[in-house]
Amino acid sequence: MHYKRLTILCGHYGSGKTNIAVNMALDLRSQRERVAIADLDIVNPYFRSKDSEETFQQHDIRLICSEFASSNVDLPSMPADLYSITDDREMSVIMDIGGDDRGAYALGRLRDAILTENDYEMLMVVNKFRPLTPDAPAAIEVMREIEAACGIPFSGIINNSNLAGETDASAVLGSVKYAEEVSKLSGLPVVLTTVEERLYDDLKDKISPLFRLRLQARPV
Repeated sequence: MHYKRLTILCGHYGSGKTNIAVNMALDLRSQRERVAIADLDIVNPYFRSKDSEETFQQHDIRLICSEFASSNVDLPSMPADLYSITDDREMSVIMDIGGDDRGAYALGRLRDAILTENDYEMLMVVNKFRPLTPDAPAAIEVMREIEAACGIPFSGIINNSNLAGETDASAVLGSVKYAEEVSKLSGLPVVLTTVEERLYDDLKDKISPLFRLRLQARPV
């Protein structure tokens, strides 16, 4: 995948943004020297990107997140080094933004700097199997709410439709039409479809572009 300096992932609760963000950060690190993942999900107090902190350290990926990440402190808080995301233009960043419009307000703090630099891609992560985005019109409604909250327009769509451990190849193939409908209504391209690595070989010749996901390990 070709990355802009900032790759911003937004979407509904449970759309799978964090797993994509972790995998993209690792992929980006194979292409660039200075990489960070910024978890700005103030809606979810556990900030699950931090669950992969050891992996990030092994690959020399900087983690930008709240000091309360993965703690039991239910206190929405922004990272102290939030503005390094826009101030340090030598650093490439994958940004994991909280669900829906409430999470997108945090992104709005960086709006002016992001738009001025204009080296970003803001991607809507959609999952047809989530209850509040079962069809294209519902997904578009969430998309417009996020755009209104943060003041930054989307530039593309990621189809991350899955049923967690019950996902099979037919479920992913069946979601392609859904993603195409979201694309048609929004006027934005489907940048990629994601698939768990166990299904990648079954689908790599059937869906393009296809992005392989190694699922994030949950802490015990």
